[in-house]
Amino acid sequence: MLIEIKNLKKIYNQKTVVDIPSLSINEGELIGLVGNNGAGKTTLFRLFLNLIRADDGVVLSKGNDVSKDDNWKSYTGSYLDEGFLIDYLTPEEYFQFIAEINNISQSTLVERIKPFKEIFNDEVLNKGKYIRDLSKGNKNKVGIAAAMLIQPELLILDEPFANLDPTTQIRLKKLISEIKARDVTIIISSHDLNHVTEVCDRIILLEKGIVIKDSEKTEGTLKELENYFTV
Repeated sequence: MLIEIKNLKKIYNQKTVVDIPSLSINEGELIGLVGNNGAGKTTLFRLFLNLIRADDGVVLSKGNDVSKDDNWKSYTGSYLDEGFLIDYLTPEEYFQFIAEINNISQSTLVERIKPFKEIFNDEVLNKGKYIRDLSKGNKNKVGIAAAMLIQPELLILDEPFANLDPTTQIRLKKLISEIKARDVTIIISSHDLNHVTEVCDRIILLEKGIVIKDSEKTEGTLKELENYFTV
């Protein structure tokens, strides 16, 4: 398995926001994490990435505690929010920065950028804009592309479809499916149940930090989720 959670807890102001006794994620899975605001999705991602420390328990990546071993960083790509970006750079400069810290050559970078041209839709590159001056949707595109540039074994995306127009959402779903075909493990969160059930193989439903349901996607998954959130 790639990721294993053991007795994981995170508490803010005496309120438990993540409480997961056990959870395993295998290589090559495409997992959708769903839940209302405050369900603990982003907090869980931040624990995966050692951006915050757990109050109890552990997140293991390839058997190593992410809070004590940095090896996971070499094979993990992620984008959670604009805080991951360097907003005083242009997109080109930011991609160059990502390439340099990951020992990616200029020629390789050029090749790896090509699959994102459709998603950028002539709105991101060669515009002479700093990232801070881009729309929210285009900032998301830059962050998602940067997470994928390193060709990670594990890709974590928080609300990747947010602020994207329908055409770009469709193109992103296609790109995610193509990456999945290379046995990359992908975990995405989304409030859009249609997108999640369309692209993901396994759905994890969180509520108040607790895993309510964890199952393989079936033809009835979308309806089950819709029923859960409308009760």
